[in-house]
Amino acid sequence: MTALPSPGGAAVVAPVAPAGAPAQFQYLYGSGEGAAISVQAWNDLVRYVRDTVKARPADSVVLAPGATLSDPRYVACGAKPYAAVFDVDETVLLNLGFEYDAVGGRAFDQKRWDAWERTGVTQVAAVPGAKMGLDALRAMGVTVVFNTNRAVGNAAQTKAAIEGVGLGPARHGETLFLAGDDAGGSKKDGRRATIARRYCVIAMGGDQLTDFSDLFNAGLTPGQRRAAVMAAPIAGRWGAGWFVLPNPVYGSALKGGVDDIFPPAVRWTPAGEQ
Repeated sequence: MTALPSPGGAAVVAPVAPAGAPAQFQYLYGSGEGAAISVQAWNDLVRYVRDTVKARPADSVVLAPGATLSDPRYVACGAKPYAAVFDVDETVLLNLGFEYDAVGGRAFDQKRWDAWERTGVTQVAAVPGAKMGLDALRAMGVTVVFNTNRAVGNAAQTKAAIEGVGLGPARHGETLFLAGDDAGGSKKDGRRATIARRYCVIAMGGDQLTDFSDLFNAGLTPGQRRAAVMAAPIAGRWGAGWFVLPNPVYGSALKGGVDDIFPPAVRWTPAGEQ
């Protein structure tokens, strides 16, 4: 910390930025590679939607009530207008100000995040490729809907953050759904069901598996979650209606001990080393 003179003469302690950012922050917020993966995902999503609207699908990409990951049935489209549904944080919006605050190792604090939602409206940026992608979808007549776990009490500020970087419109209750809109809390399936009753949802994007279904967090271990995304028929959904954006910084992906990630059978050391 550095003491700076204040107008009244007393010393004011100002934070000093860490010399280097952790690797996951460097990758997501600073690297060309991280930006390229995001742009690639948005390009793929736009191509998929363009092909999909040429022949009206019978079903949306939202799992129907009672569906399972091994038996993934989907909400029917009928004559409903098209929509694409997206998470907000690290899917369309990069929380640069908040993550700068956390880069020195500060633990996540819900009160601090709530303050960020209310006041960090301009310290954000669009995810690489997001503006191009959302503009292209709207030009095809596809309604863009945001489904985020930001708090309903901060709806106005979330709307301002999204629209401030050119990703809007975002209208609460119409094209913006938030935690607190229903009794589901941070679970998104209820909000997805509400959206799917109004629209034929032909694409969804997010950085967490729960941006596609809450079933991925229904008591599954890290290994079970990984297996679930690779098993048929869910495996065929990635890049074909469901699109994942990179986020190595926080979230449900960052779980598992050494034994979960590196089982004994795959460990290697050179001969002669203990």
